[in-house]
Amino acid sequence: MKMRENSSIIRLGIGKIPIQIFLIIVAIIQIYPLIWLVLFSFKDNGEIFGGNIAGLPHVWRIENYESAIKQANVMKYFFNSVIVTVITIVLVLLLSSMTAYATSRMKWKLSKPTLIIILIGMMVPIHAALLPLFMVLKNLRMLNSYWALIIPYTAFAIPMAVIILAAFIRGIPKELEEAAVIDGCGIFRIFFSIIIPIIRPAMATVAIFTYLSSWNELMFAVTFINKAEFKTLTVGIMSMVGNYVTKWGDIGAGLVIATIPTILIYILLSDQVQKSLTAGAVKE
Repeated sequence: MKMRENSSIIRLGIGKIPIQIFLIIVAIIQIYPLIWLVLFSFKDNGEIFGGNIAGLPHVWRIENYESAIKQANVMKYFFNSVIVTVITIVLVLLLSSMTAYATSRMKWKLSKPTLIIILIGMMVPIHAALLPLFMVLKNLRMLNSYWALIIPYTAFAIPMAVIILAAFIRGIPKELEEAAVIDGCGIFRIFFSIIIPIIRPAMATVAIFTYLSSWNELMFAVTFINKAEFKTLTVGIMSMVGNYVTKWGDIGAGLVIATIPTILIYILLSDQVQKSLTAGAVKE
C-alpha cells in the first residue's frame, strides 16, 4: 500500500512539472519589462541606440537619477502626485463606503434610483467629459490647482468603488446590525465600528484601483494643469522629452521612481485584495 501511495504521489509531482514550468515562464515574461526598465535607467543615449538596449549597462550611470531629481524636478512632481492620489483615495473610500451602505442596507424610496444614477457614471467616457469638466473648472477658477485633479478623479472612481463595496456589504449578516441596535448603537456607530472593520479587504481593493487610476492618469493632468508647481509625475516625466535632445536614461530613472510606490503598495495590500475577491465571489 505504501509503495502505491508513494508512486501516486510521484506521478502527481511529475504531472505538475509542466504547469510549474509554464507558470515560471509567464512570471519571467511579466517581470522582465520591470527589469529592463531598471537597466534602461542606468544607460545613456549612446548605449541605448548603440545596440545595447536590452543588455546590462557597460557603465552604471547613477547620474541619471541625480539629473532626474535635481534638473527635471521629479521629486516635486512626485510630491504633487502623492498629494492628489492620497486625497482622492480618502474621499473615494469615505463617499463610496457611505453610499454603498446607504443603498444596500438602508430602506428609503430613492435608494435604487440613486444607485442606478451613480452606476451610470461608469458608462460616461472620460474623453466625452473632458471639455465640460474644463469649462466647469474654469468657471469655478479651480484650474491649476490640486482640486482640478482630485474632484474628477474622485467622481470617476466612485461608481466602481460603490459596486465593489455594495456587493461586499450585502454579504454581511444583518444580525450583527440588529444586535448593535439592541445595544443602543446609532447608525453612524454601526457604520464606523461594525461595517468598516468588516469591509476592510474590499476597501483595500478600492484603494488600489483608485491609486492606479489616479497615479497613472495623464489626460486630465495635461489639460487642467499648466503651472509647474502643480504638475503630477506623469506630466513631469512627459515634459522631460526635449524638442531637440532627449536624455532617455533620465526618463528611465524618472519612470523607475514613479513605479516604486506601485510595487510597494502591491506588496503591502495584495493579500487584502485576494481576500476581497474570494470573499466577494463566495458571498455573491
